[in-house]
Amino acid sequence: MRFKYFFIQIPFFFCLFLNAQTADKEVLLEVGGDPVYVSEFMNVYNKNLDLVQDESQKDVDAYLELFTNYKLKLKEAKTLGLDKKPSYNRELLTYRKQLAKNFMTDNTVTEALVEEAYHRISNDVKAQHILVLLSEDAAATDTLAAFNKITKLRETTLIEGFGNVMTQKADGKTIIAEQLGWFNGFKMVYAFENAAFNTAVGETSQPFRTRFGYHIVNVQDKRESRGERTVAHIMVVDKEDDATAENPETRIQDIYKKINQGEDFEALAKQFSDDKSSASKGGVMPPFSGGQLSAAKFEDVAFSLEDVGAVSKPFKTQYGWHIVKLYNKKPVADFKDIKTELVQKVQRDERSKRIDDALYSKLKKMYNLNNEEPNLDYFVSVLKADYYKRKWKLPSNFEADKILFTIGETNYTYKDFGNYLVKTQRNLRDSVPFNHIVSEKYTEFFNKSLVEYHEAHLEEVNSEFANVINEYRDGLLLFDLMENTIWNASKTDSLDIQEFYNSNKKEYILPERIDAVVASSTKQKTLKKVSKLLEENMSLDRIKNLVNSNDSVEVIFTSGIMDAEHQALPKGFKFKKGISKIFKHHDAFEVVQVKDILPETEKTLEEAKGAVISDYQNEKEAKWVKSLADKYKVVVNKDILKKVKSKIEKQ
Repeated sequence: MRFKYFFIQIPFFFCLFLNAQTADKEVLLEVGGDPVYVSEFMNVYNKNLDLVQDESQKDVDAYLELFTNYKLKLKEAKTLGLDKKPSYNRELLTYRKQLAKNFMTDNTVTEALVEEAYHRISNDVKAQHILVLLSEDAAATDTLAAFNKITKLRETTLIEGFGNVMTQKADGKTIIAEQLGWFNGFKMVYAFENAAFNTAVGETSQPFRTRFGYHIVNVQDKRESRGERTVAHIMVVDKEDDATAENPETRIQDIYKKINQGEDFEALAKQFSDDKSSASKGGVMPPFSGGQLSAAKFEDVAFSLEDVGAVSKPFKTQYGWHIVKLYNKKPVADFKDIKTELVQKVQRDERSKRIDDALYSKLKKMYNLNNEEPNLDYFVSVLKADYYKRKWKLPSNFEADKILFTIGETNYTYKDFGNYLVKTQRNLRDSVPFNHIVSEKYTEFFNKSLVEYHEAHLEEVNSEFANVINEYRDGLLLFDLMENTIWNASKTDSLDIQEFYNSNKKEYILPERIDAVVASSTKQKTLKKVSKLLEENMSLDRIKNLVNSNDSVEVIFTSGIMDAEHQALPKGFKFKKGISKIFKHHDAFEVVQVKDILPETEKTLEEAKGAVISDYQNEKEAKWVKSLADKYKVVVNKDILKKVKSKIEKQ
């Protein structure tokens, strides 16, 4: 679901504002007899203009060609009946429900909760608590007893100390006591989070209730969150498939010694780091915050570095050995940068109840509904004791057709609410009065009906929602068409792919490579000595023993099969067997021993499979689109197109 939605937002697929066609009825073109209006094309063009990377897509003629291809594909999808598939309609319905949530909230309440959430993820609380366990549907007498117990425990903590009461009173059964450590926003249930953040350091909160029971929380400390770090690292991995590779711990320790000798961290990362994504940048990684990385040890080390420029000792994670250098540290991201993420979290959290209550009030005003509860005595009269045991049914003489309330033009009857009472039965204590049950259920049913009615009519009252749904409807349809027609080719067109590969072998080439050893040192004199030893065919281990010492690493070797783009080789390095001259590379001196030159060779189909399939699909799509243009006649109104170009030039 996520992948499909991401895919259709790529500009190539032209998410359309179909409703905009009412603004301008001039027909720009026809595709298979279907008119395409100027307004539709202009909405698409302007919406995607700032997103496209390819300059050709900003050219109106080139863009019109892509747009026409899109319309051809959409025409074909509907001809094939893909919009009638149950799976397509199920997914569209699922998306509609998800999207509707974003259009059915009170923005004022949401904004306040999001700002509060931002403050709370920007700060940490260290706390301990005592809990008197209580079930959510506890009887009134049990609820009062639990409240009195937690109140007495709080009074005792003020005299004897919170820690002492935790030790003496907690039994692990009805009274729970815990040291919680540090936490911030969204880590606890909302009521607990409120109590912790609203209580001063050293103070104990008033009793409060969650779904677990009654709590008191003692706040031990508060601090700002650790924020964000930018680091560079050098990583050495264990090359298990290479018996000749050096022990990674030995290699990382050698690199660490060179750092301590004053050699440049970034230059060493470029030469020796096995993290290809960061090595070329001197080991610098994108910024990250606490909990973002999958390696907790790496994160802990990074956050332990206090001073910019500080370098860690070598350490090991599940990925290999690392040395980390701190580049930058800053607090939690700016509010505007994470606001969207916070909105989503707030809407999923217990805080959403406040948003829901605001929505109910807003919709009541929108549909001119009052807040008064109708007379529900009839429903109280028909409930029986078996309701407590989930066995109650509507009586045979139930007054089903009477109208209970009306929203818009829809009537909700006694039967609708009666069925809700039946459907939502659950085991209850027989001490809960029927009038309380009916009143609570009515509120639930009324609010549920109100939201469902509004959601069902959302396109009628919100044009933005209608536009987005239309965009997704066509994008999802196109996704299914492309998946079935083009993207699954690797599964069904194996013979055609083989034939395509055979006809285009020369396009898939392994470049010329060398089997080489690269020696690196900051001292040219050292490399002169190493060069001579390499000429004598001395082993690398013996050379290292002669040149390096326990306290000083003068040379590091990199060996293996390398192409011209290998990080250890200078740009433009000429492949030639033997020992190269000494040259400067990455702020160090290097010498290369070329043992063998592997000539340029054609890749096998297996080696080039990804590129072959991609190229095959592109060629197949181009031919397919051409066939669609033959199948569905495309007629462009050139006079109107000229006006469109003129309008765009003036924008």
